[in-house]
Amino acid sequence: MALAAAVDAVSRFVSYYQKAYAEGRDLIPAPQTPLDVSSIVERLNLQSITPEGALSGSAFLASDGTVIKLAGVQGCLSIEEMEFAGVQTTCSMVSLAGLTAMLGEAEAGAGNAFPCHFLGQNAGAPTVRFAECFFMKNGETQSLSQVLISTGVAFAARDRSGRPLFPEYAQAEEVAQRARVGIWANPQFLNPYGERYRANPSMN
Repeated sequence: MALAAAVDAVSRFVSYYQKAYAEGRDLIPAPQTPLDVSSIVERLNLQSITPEGALSGSAFLASDGTVIKLAGVQGCLSIEEMEFAGVQTTCSMVSLAGLTAMLGEAEAGAGNAFPCHFLGQNAGAPTVRFAECFFMKNGETQSLSQVLISTGVAFAARDRSGRPLFPEYAQAEEVAQRARVGIWANPQFLNPYGERYRANPSMN
């Protein structure tokens, strides 16, 4: 009974965040302090994480009860209708479904867990940890964030000034946009990190 109650609590937690995200509200807070982005190059420290379910287009619940927010990627929050793979949906749902699918693929290739490098953490409850996570695909190490961006279901995360946290992810976004992959296949779709957003960071 205790196990069933725990499973139910996890399910309700995930559903609560997913419902808000589908409505265009991301309940995962931004970092309270600047992230130590350089640490991923200077002192890589990987910890094994088992996901329980996607909460947004760029965050998921881990089995230890913490929320893992991918630092290098930002899911789409637009709830305007768009066509994706021949189906009428919204951009927020595309991002949410994209992370859900990628978590399943990453888990399958790593025995239900994969490594993450943590860049920072917010105080409070639930604990939110900011990380970059990796998995093996076709014998190569893949960044979960970069794959989401390359497949056109999310954007490269940027700071308040509009600069990408990881320049290589911004390059992957440009490639996906030029190739009209994923959400970029819709000619009416506008990049939320376009020039006017970069000129006025408060709009992000």
